Amino acid sequence: MDKRFWVCGLVMSIAALLLGFIVHGLLLAPDYAALGAMFRSDDDSQHYAHWMVLAHVLIGFAMTWIYVQGFSSGRSSSMQGLRFGLAMALFSTVPGYLIYYAVQPLPAALVIKQLLFGMATMLLLGLLVAWLQPRRKVLAELP
Repeated sequence: MDKRFWVCGLVMSIAALLLGFIVHGLLLAPDYAALGAMFRSDDDSQHYAHWMVLAHVLIGFAMTWIYVQGFSSGRSSSMQGLRFGLAMALFSTVPGYLIYYAVQPLPAALVIKQLLFGMATMLLLGLLVAWLQPRRKVLAELP
């Protein structure tokens, strides 16, 4: 793992955290607030913020690492990114929200929003990692 991998992983982690904030902290915040005590209060959630950061660091570096393993130099970067983002959504995001729906009394409308926003997030992250091209040698050769 060279310098480019670490830079790409960091950029992906920051992007995942920002997209997560936009989706869950802004777009879905009213839906979550309507559920009342099912989720942590704003004050209580501050004590767990480091776990949220860790989760997004894991997302960023894991997506970078997996993308590096399956990168094909002969294909369009954007198509590879979309394909990769879709695979990640179908592997993690979609099953995760379906499992939450099965075990928590969440409204179906909220779960549909989570699924759609989650898939869009993964597609955007897939495009980003393809654009960053962590296996590209140009930046990896810099001191």
